[in-house]
Amino acid sequence: MRDLTLPRVPPNEDLRLALVQTTLAWHDPQTNREHFDELLADIQNVDLVVLPEMFTTGFSMASLSLAEPEVGITAEWMLAHAARLGAVLTGSVIVRAEDGSHRNRLLWAQPDGELGHYDKRHLFRMGNEHEHYTPGDRQVTFALKGWQVRPLICYDLRFPVWSRDPHNTDLLIYTASWPAPRRQHWNRLLPARAIENLCYVAAVNRIGADGNDVLYSGDSQLLDFQGDSLLCTGSADAVFQLTLGAKELAAYRTRFPAYRDADDFQLG
Repeated sequence: MRDLTLPRVPPNEDLRLALVQTTLAWHDPQTNREHFDELLADIQNVDLVVLPEMFTTGFSMASLSLAEPEVGITAEWMLAHAARLGAVLTGSVIVRAEDGSHRNRLLWAQPDGELGHYDKRHLFRMGNEHEHYTPGDRQVTFALKGWQVRPLICYDLRFPVWSRDPHNTDLLIYTASWPAPRRQHWNRLLPARAIENLCYVAAVNRIGADGNDVLYSGDSQLLDFQGDSLLCTGSADAVFQLTLGAKELAAYRTRFPAYRDADDFQLG
């Protein structure tokens, strides 16, 4: 069991983010990659770039026809951009795993050529996602400039146990295709995740309509460890660059170390 009385080791460098909120072409990976080529062209001096969920296709159940290999054309495209930017590039795509299953997989493309991933745990049954994809079975944390960064995908946001912090998370990322009719849920749950984990939260949603006429309102945002808004994008089609303060995070955890009284648990 973890010793919850021990202080967390905070990062000592600020972290520079770019959040990319935009429309997506339905079932057209090449068009979407070219669109993101344009959006990424002017990004400079960042450590991490976050793209929406299923950013090459839109939120689709056509896994059989759209799935790419684990290291397919989009993974190679992401690694090339990561190397050019000198930053991690992340977002989810439809992947066919080695075991033949289809995954809604967040790829974590590093500038050094390493490729990590997180498979979406909670599949959106109201959209039949659970009938077309296999859920992930583990949380994943990536180290970046001394920050512990934990990615989650869309529907994961609704499940506080999975979103809870057994890994000393400094930044939670949610990449999403969250529909406009439930934007109130999105806007209320994100601050809760920041508050309960004593960490920053960066959430990137798409805008526009998909091929099923589902509307997306955007509302991508960045929240601090008290759930206060540092950015809310509304429905803008743009790239937003911000910096997360390491000293501010460490100071707050020192003043208010609620993590020391947290319940220890293991996920089954």
